[in-house]
Amino acid sequence: MWIAAVGRLRAGPLSALIDSYAKRSTWPLTFREVEVRKRLSGPALCAAEGDMLLSAVPAGATLVALDETGRDLSSAEFAERLAGWRDGGVGDLAFLIGGADGLAPALRKRADLTLAFGRATWPHMMVRVLLAEQIYRAQTILAGHPYHRD
Repeated sequence: MWIAAVGRLRAGPLSALIDSYAKRSTWPLTFREVEVRKRLSGPALCAAEGDMLLSAVPAGATLVALDETGRDLSSAEFAERLAGWRDGGVGDLAFLIGGADGLAPALRKRADLTLAFGRATWPHMMVRVLLAEQIYRAQTILAGHPYHRD
């Protein structure tokens, strides 16, 4: 699984949490960070970030866009979706996390799934932690591990 995100995550509590979930996961997680170095704003910035995110993951990957307008799945539903892709032979699964202005509409439209973590707006750096935890939780749900309790 790939997680591509806009911005650089500095060492600290968020980075430590992500590392903790990634180390506990038996599914390999590959993280890629991108940054636009040009002075852009608004739609032009979102489009440039989207291009960089797509370049950071394998061509042909199944894409999941993290966006507040996406579907709000329970942890069990998320696990079922991951299992379906796994069992359906999906080779590369890539989660895309935009910057402060979100993802370009074209990128959300291209995604196989647009996913939200509730109706609240989360800081994009925090979304990385939430995603890493939900991936680990999905793995434990599918394995019948007691980490996830209803």
